Parts: sequence; structure tokens; C-alpha cells
Amino acid sequence: MDNFRTRPKGDFIEKGNWQELYVLTEHWKSDLLFYKDDLKFLRHLEDKYFLWIKAEADLENIRRVGESILKDTRDCDQLLERVDTHLSHLSNIIGNSESQDEKAFREEHAELEEDMAEFVKNVRENRRRLFKVVEYDVEMDKL
Repeated sequence: MDNFRTRPKGDFIEKGNWQELYVLTEHWKSDLLFYKDDLKFLRHLEDKYFLWIKAEADLENIRRVGESILKDTRDCDQLLERVDTHLSHLSNIIGNSESQDEKAFREEHAELEEDMAEFVKNVRENRRRLFKVVEYDVEMDKL
């Protein structure tokens, strides 16, 4: 499950029509808004859990995961800005098809897609790491 792309397979970026690319980009924006809320929840969980940690090793693990979640939050904000700019470019292309460089736009779209896939991969990994630290410490507390 290493493929986090949401577009159809094949040469969609090179040959997809503008409306389809717009719908895909709107989907990215929706996903990012969800991840923004998800990251807020993860930061809240990390903050609450931080108060209950007893072992120094767990404290260090939760600190590292927390730093990664903060980085994901900054990355999410940057990606949201880029997606908004991308949607604006796309709206201009749809409204005035003869004035834009199609190849440059499609390259930008492909780069944004790569960054989105990497972001999703990082968020999922950091969520998994946070839950693993919390789960381990909760299990140890029960013993």
C-alpha cells in the first residue's frame, strides 16, 4: 500500500481534460482539510498523553512523534496554499485556454501530486507511531 495517489492510472495528468484535473485538485483540497483536523486531534492526543508519561524513553518517543506531527501540520498548511494557487491557475486555464503553458501546468500538477502522496504517507506513519507509543504505555500501565 505504498501508492497514495487518488488519480486514475496511466497518463491521466498528461491527457486528462481540465475539468477532470480540477475535480482531482478539489479532492486534494478536501483531503488536506481532513488531514488538518486529523493532525489537530493527534497534537491534542499527544499533549494530553504527555502529562501521563512516566518512563524517560517513552517521553523521548512521544517528543519525537510530536515534532513529526508538527512538521506534518506545517506541511499541510503549505500544501493547502499550493493547492489553492493551483486551483486558481486551473480556473484561469479553463476560462482562457489559449494564454497558458499547458506543459508547465501539467508538470506542476504532477509535482503537487508527488508531494501530496509523500505527505499522506508521512501522516499515516506518524499517526501509527503515536498510537503505538500510547498503546505500549497503556499496556505497561495495566501490568
